[in-house]
Amino acid sequence: MQINDVETQIDAIRSFNRFFTRQIGVLREGLLHSPYSLTEVRILFEIAHSNGLTASDLSRELGLDPSYLSRILGRLEQKGLIDKVRSETDGRQRLLSLTSEGKEVFNLLDDRSREEVAEMLSQLSEGDRQRLLEAMHTIENVLSKGEGFKFSEPFILRQPEPGDMGWIVHRHGVLYAQEYGWDERFEALVAQIAADFINNHNPARERGWIAEMNGEIVGSVFVTKDSDTVAKLRLLLVEPKARGLGLGNRLVKEAIRFAQRSGYRKMMLWTNSVLKAARHIYEKHGFKLVKEEEHHSFGHDLVGEYWELTL
Repeated sequence: MQINDVETQIDAIRSFNRFFTRQIGVLREGLLHSPYSLTEVRILFEIAHSNGLTASDLSRELGLDPSYLSRILGRLEQKGLIDKVRSETDGRQRLLSLTSEGKEVFNLLDDRSREEVAEMLSQLSEGDRQRLLEAMHTIENVLSKGEGFKFSEPFILRQPEPGDMGWIVHRHGVLYAQEYGWDERFEALVAQIAADFINNHNPARERGWIAEMNGEIVGSVFVTKDSDTVAKLRLLLVEPKARGLGLGNRLVKEAIRFAQRSGYRKMMLWTNSVLKAARHIYEKHGFKLVKEEEHHSFGHDLVGEYWELTL
């Protein structure tokens, strides 16, 4: 069936929304026969499945007003379901985690949710199940690619094109000189990494991402092969104008997904202790600091750090 009239399309989508919300029970006063709202349960879900999540991260991820989210987090903390702990790497950050009671509540709600979905699926034939899953995948795929949605990301990611590696070298040199006072030897290091990627690129096991916002490049990240089982995360960069939008998290998440799909068992990276924002992102995604060493590079005394993630 093809519907060409815009008003009819709008009515059809609204009708589907009403039908689906009724089917999954979100109109009940307490979701999953609990005293918690849909928003509260979703927040518990995000905290349970994240490492080092902050209120700012949640606000961006769920598209919630920060003040509204703060009130909900306050209620959940008052009920003893969540903790807010100062980050060891950035004292300004408060990391969210579930308490023991919070984990019990979440596990109960998660089990109930799985049971309800299992009951719904049990009433369908195998063919209808597949049709349902395919239709859901289509909806998710179409909407995730759409532009102009209220909470869509303000940036896009694409593969590198001719000229991008030059931009990466240039912007690393400029930004690290401005923000940390590093000299041109850091730019030379970045240039060598970029040249090695171009000359030895293995598309099946190595990849780069360029982030654009309003047609302008604002970030990058790369995955390179260290061995058959170990990948390296390299050249993570986010322009100042794009910071605070979740871009750094998105770039690292894409890199990790690619490494997992490519069959790597571990991902490693090298950074320096002064790069606090990047370190927070790595920590959030499960990277562990495994080694530190003092060194004099780029005109400064620094502490180099080696981080690893088991995939």
